[in-house]
Amino acid sequence: MNAINYDFHLFDQYPTPTPTQWTYTPSNPNWTGQANGVGTYTADTDLSAEMKTFYDKNLIRLAEPQLVHDQFGQKRPIPGGNGKTIEFRKFNALPAVPADRELIEGITPTGQNYGVTAITATVRQYGGYITLTDMLNLTAYDSNMQELMKMLASQAGRVSDTITRDILQTGTNVMYAGGRASQAALTATDYLKIEDIKKAVRWFRRNNAETINGDYVAVVHPDVVYDLQNDTEWVDANEYAGSARIFSGEVGKMYGVRFVQSTQAKVFLRASDSLPLYGTLVFAANAFGVTSINGGGIETIVKQLGSGGTSDPLNQRSTVGWKLNKTAKILTQEYMIRIESAASYGSAAVAN
Repeated sequence: MNAINYDFHLFDQYPTPTPTQWTYTPSNPNWTGQANGVGTYTADTDLSAEMKTFYDKNLIRLAEPQLVHDQFGQKRPIPGGNGKTIEFRKFNALPAVPADRELIEGITPTGQNYGVTAITATVRQYGGYITLTDMLNLTAYDSNMQELMKMLASQAGRVSDTITRDILQTGTNVMYAGGRASQAALTATDYLKIEDIKKAVRWFRRNNAETINGDYVAVVHPDVVYDLQNDTEWVDANEYAGSARIFSGEVGKMYGVRFVQSTQAKVFLRASDSLPLYGTLVFAANAFGVTSINGGGIETIVKQLGSGGTSDPLNQRSTVGWKLNKTAKILTQEYMIRIESAASYGSAAVAN
């Protein structure tokens, strides 16, 4: 069997879909799913199991490099047939008051009550497809199909990553670069610096937050990485790669924080003056969870010519698409913080 090589740089040419594009409307029939995240799907029976498995494996493999944020969350799939809502349970810490815990000889102490906080998350469904004409033969995995699969895989991966990122960006703990008191006070020269990183680490240590493989982790935009690399405390990942597990996208570390670079890191324009600002997410362990319906991750759906019945009487159309069941949930606000900053290259930044 001949090996097929994929150029992942091709993914950069396709724009990141926005949430409004994931919703089906009559004027935009090439998107599956409805406004409430519920969609319908009829299983395709005209492809052999071998062909469907072949397509599925390729789509998942191509999409995976885009899933930058998910690698730091708890993975909690919902078993099939058990609804689409999951409940995370967090045990509250017991008080440490010595006077209440002192034992008196021969007397059984009063037992303690423990508290549990329930956190729920509901999975939603997303998807998209491309319609092909009868000029393309789907039974052959030719160059046209390869390009379409790359486009769809790129889209599926970035949609999945954007879902997680946008949920995490709603975290309540926010810090502003340069010691600024608010987003409005940030200036175009308030770049992310070592002092900001030290403050984030202090925040985690004060909240007894556990590290992830020995360090805390930040998802950071390339524009912000460029500024951080000018600091003398920056250490490139290739200098310690032999002694530590390197995360996907990891480029360096400083002061106990390892930085994962991604163009998926949040960039937004300040409403008052359109100044590009960057939302760098810094995590401790167990900060958030990612869930999907078990067996309903990224799925490839291929409808061959002739499968449309009376809606396609001349066998003129076929489709190839993807479907995804997913959500993310912040589990412990104290275990994550967002640092908003400008960047030296920010004038050319595009909101995502």
